Formats: sequence, structure tokens, C-alpha cells
Amino acid sequence: MNSEKTTDQQWKEKLTPEEYYVLRQKGTERPFSGKYNDFYEKGSYVCAACNSKIFESDNKFDGHCGWPSFDQAIKGSVEYVRDVTHGMVRTEVICANCKGHLGHVFEDGPKDTTGNRYCMNSVSMKFIPEEDAKK
Repeated sequence: MNSEKTTDQQWKEKLTPEEYYVLRQKGTERPFSGKYNDFYEKGSYVCAACNSKIFESDNKFDGHCGWPSFDQAIKGSVEYVRDVTHGMVRTEVICANCKGHLGHVFEDGPKDTTGNRYCMNSVSMKFIPEEDAKK
């Protein structure tokens, strides 16, 4: 799918209702409910909407927040948008390719690496095991 020309109806047909809610309507999955929250296998994470590679498993850590956490994204894979919804000022993280909502980034991550905590929705991502990526 050419993400820039994909219509809302095409997204609804391609994505599950939960994926559509999070990726296209900027929703959030319930904390501790996502399949990647306590998941630490080797591999890569791609955008669930367009399959663009966004995170490596080596950058994943336990953020104790209920959502998968990473200390950095793959360079150029995401974009940042100021988010002032819900009475807060945050930085939204979106897929650079399809503009799908992935989550938010905060500056309370591991101080020994980047200091960032990319707090992502599991439903916004798909995991590609390391051995599958080599094929």
C-alpha cells in the first residue's frame, strides 16, 4: 500500500479494529495488555500498518510502565509530533513511512544509554524473529 494515498476505508479493510483504533485514530491499548510488554526475544519490530522496520530488540528494556519500552528507534524510522491532548504536553512517535501512531517518547529512560523511553503500543508493531530476518 502506498501510505500517502491509502484511504481511511482501505486502512479499515487492512487493519484489525484494534490496530485501526491505535494506528489511525491515535488510541492506546490498556497497560500490561499488549503481547510485547514482557517479551524479550531477539529480532526486529516493524510497523503493523506498513511493515517498516522501527525498533531492534537490543534496544528494548523493561520500562515498568505497562507498554513495550525502547531506548531508541532505528534512525529515520519514526517522526515526532507535539501532543497536547489529555491535559499533557508529550511527544508522539509516528511511523515515518505511513504516519501511524506508535506511542510516545519520554525522557525518563535508562541514563546509561539514551535516557529516552519510547513507550509503544504492542498493537502498533509486529515482531520479526532474528532467524526469520536472515532468510
